[in-house]
Amino acid sequence: MPHDVSPLYEIYDSRFRNLVVPSAGLDELYSDCRWAEGPVWFADTGCLIWSDIPNERMLRWVPGGGVSIFRAPSNFANGNTRDRQGRLVSCEHGGRRVTRTEIDGSITVLADSYKGKRLNSPNDVVVHSDGTIWFTDPTYGILSNYEGYKAEPEQTTRNVYRLDPSTNALEAVVDDFGQPNGLAFSPDETRLYVADSAASHDVSAPRHIRVFDVVGGKTLTNGRVFCEIDAGIPDGFRADIEGNIWTSAGDGVHCFAPDGMLIGKIKIPQTVANLTFGGPRRNQLFITATRSVYCIFTAATGAQIA
Repeated sequence: MPHDVSPLYEIYDSRFRNLVVPSAGLDELYSDCRWAEGPVWFADTGCLIWSDIPNERMLRWVPGGGVSIFRAPSNFANGNTRDRQGRLVSCEHGGRRVTRTEIDGSITVLADSYKGKRLNSPNDVVVHSDGTIWFTDPTYGILSNYEGYKAEPEQTTRNVYRLDPSTNALEAVVDDFGQPNGLAFSPDETRLYVADSAASHDVSAPRHIRVFDVVGGKTLTNGRVFCEIDAGIPDGFRADIEGNIWTSAGDGVHCFAPDGMLIGKIKIPQTVANLTFGGPRRNQLFITATRSVYCIFTAATGAQIA
């Protein structure tokens, strides 16, 4: 049974006590989204950018400066991250592509097809320290006209891809997911975690996060289930520097230790889609949850350096 130190937290294991700040409040930064997704923190400019997919826009929050439009229309952008040069990398449902926003604001298409056929609808993306870009390609963005444009998939499988921007080589590194969704590397990049959220449209389908060993920074082996989600589905997630996985779920944010044990939850009033660590010390957890974006201070430090 969980032990609650406040209405915000459920503690299942003592390790979670050292990762949260019981007195920290949950701040709602914005509340006028239709489906908030893809948060990414920009440390050099001190701002948070995220996607509001159905409203086809991207928003920006600056501490003390409020919220403004970053990009509209956004081509139904979903997941976002930054590359090692500080450029924004986005998954776009509308164009069924992965793009990079250059420093001058121009947009470069990184990937929109595989083996001569259009991608499904790239969903979430991470960048390896070697500069390669890894992204998931479920069909959510082509299921209806709500988050993209309804279309039949051209790919026979729903893959996880590795893109080398230096050569434009695109490879499917996993092809046996129902609906691959969020993904993140372990702090040392020896493992890649990938969510399968196929239960969103089939209650008998997976609602778990799988983990793979990364070999030579190029291939994945030894795939196995890392954890199961007991409320809703896993969507986006991130790792902290200790290797704990903080993932979205139906009732909030779930935290799993590196051994796969659920050690605690942060209760959120709305269904959580994604999250990221940020702030000057990478100890603020920014949470996109249905119509709102929330922030809470933690005692953890995000592994991703923005």
